[in-house]
Amino acid sequence: MTRRLTVAERLASADKDIRLADIAAQSSWDQFLVEQAAFHYGQIKPSFTANDLRAVLPEMGQGFLGAAINALRAGGVIEHTGAMVPSTSPATHGHRLVVWQLSARGRAVAAERTARAQGRAA
Repeated sequence: MTRRLTVAERLASADKDIRLADIAAQSSWDQFLVEQAAFHYGQIKPSFTANDLRAVLPEMGQGFLGAAINALRAGGVIEHTGAMVPSTSPATHGHRLVVWQLSARGRAVAAERTARAQGRAA
């Protein structure tokens, strides 16, 4: 039986242009896509919330947002900043959301992916 990759390992090994076959091979490819989106958002913004991600995800992907954020947190890729904001989703009635940022591990994965992409471009 093959070992399942952690979120950090999946992100570190994922190329920018992931082949559809690779995504389909994931046990939950839609969650994987939302994880990729959340990770990328963390690379371009100093901090983010589920509100930010809901604004850029298609409606279909929004259902996986909580699971994706939890997987990234559990994998050590993102960390809580200590701040909270109210949700903008009417379904949540304004409950508090955590403000996230890439952790040191998440920044290392991002740097590795950038270096690998630059090496391919050269």
